[in-house]
Amino acid sequence: MSIPLSHLKGKSLGVFGLARSGLATVKAAVSGGARVYAWDNREDARAKAAGEGVTLQEPGEWPWEELAALALAPGVPLTHPEPHPIVGMAQGAGVEILCDAELLFRELEGKARFVAITGTNGKSTTTALIGHLLGEAGIAVEVGGNIGRSALDLAAPSASEPVSGSFPEQIYVLELSSYQLDLCHRLRPNVAVWLNLTPDHLDRHGDMAGYRLAKERIFAKMGGDDLAVLGIDETDMEEVAGALSERAQAPRLARVTVRERDAADIRVDEAGQMTDARNGEGLDLSAFPSLRGRHNWQNAACAYAAVRELGVPVSQITAGMASFPGLEHRMQIVGRHGKVLFVDDSKATNADAAAPALATFQPVYWIVGGRPKAGGIHGLSGFFPRVAKAYLIGEAADEFSATLAARVPHVIAGELARAVRMAAEDAALDPEDEPVVLLSPAAASFDQFPDFEARGRAFVAAVNALDDASAQQAALSETAS
Repeated sequence: MSIPLSHLKGKSLGVFGLARSGLATVKAAVSGGARVYAWDNREDARAKAAGEGVTLQEPGEWPWEELAALALAPGVPLTHPEPHPIVGMAQGAGVEILCDAELLFRELEGKARFVAITGTNGKSTTTALIGHLLGEAGIAVEVGGNIGRSALDLAAPSASEPVSGSFPEQIYVLELSSYQLDLCHRLRPNVAVWLNLTPDHLDRHGDMAGYRLAKERIFAKMGGDDLAVLGIDETDMEEVAGALSERAQAPRLARVTVRERDAADIRVDEAGQMTDARNGEGLDLSAFPSLRGRHNWQNAACAYAAVRELGVPVSQITAGMASFPGLEHRMQIVGRHGKVLFVDDSKATNADAAAPALATFQPVYWIVGGRPKAGGIHGLSGFFPRVAKAYLIGEAADEFSATLAARVPHVIAGELARAVRMAAEDAALDPEDEPVVLLSPAAASFDQFPDFEARGRAFVAAVNALDDASAQQAALSETAS
């Protein structure tokens, strides 16, 4: 399934990079009547594309003078550490360079509404939550971009009657990375959310100024009919909000804080109580199990602002947040065994990524380890008092043991399934009401698993095995009695 790019009918398009988004772009362009010249430097990617019927031709043989645009995969360097050679070829021929999200917008401009989400952290959760809230409210919505399905692999707007008189068009909710935003030129979201800004991807943007500039493109074409939602808890983000408010033909602003910033429109206090100063509405964000922790309260408050702008009433937002399952492997509650809660945070592949979960739960029976990254877990020392015991797995076990020595009780468990059993037994004896067995590895998965998803699935399987063992024990006891 793809959205035919009818605005390219009779034109030629270059596509470089044939992974998920590139293949979808080729199919969408061809189905829209365009001639496509496609290539990827990786032999395996070319083989897969050829297997799906893509015609391949090296860029040096493309008729550059005929191309309407070059669709560039976001992973291909545009500027830093140095431009990919194909970027120079396109620029030399005067060919516009863009991405799949930009092509989607150009195809459906005026035919659908767009919500765009970016940020250093939390954008996937916020994107999924916004899509969930809109869907639960009965609104036709498609969710993709940098999460899940690529932009041009989403469903086309339905030709049927709208599901609600308040929503005459389908809504596309797109997570956009800084790489994608660098390739967006005309994109004008009806609602844009920028959550936060901390150092990341500096190798691709040169420095923080370049990274911030790429993110700012999300607001570039917005005007007074549009809403910009900004988390303002970093100084840089306060500056972005201030500059945006002074811009000619600026969008309306909804400033969000979970840190008591003075200029905020929407505030979340330390207990998770959200208040919207614009209309007096409020939500108790602490009531939603899949949105625990201050970082998730920021995600939820920004999602609230976005869907409220689109007409979803607070009652439906509340119901939607209560039913939101969370994202797989990102602080996902996967089970309960007696009073013990089991949380899969396998996506936390470094110390910074593990910090939110450690800040959210207490007491924690922490399953940690894998293939260590630079810095190990030293940066998490401020959370060590929240850890009742740690269970070390994988290649990092000895290194992490040295870091935890005399600070956190711990044991080298080696394998994940063994760690789950040990942690579950210890947590069951904890006097607190809700001890948590947390897989938040702060390390890569590649020593024992092909990826973090496989590691998360193994954790869930080990948790389910606890239930199976308990059921078998109960059956044996009943038989013996």
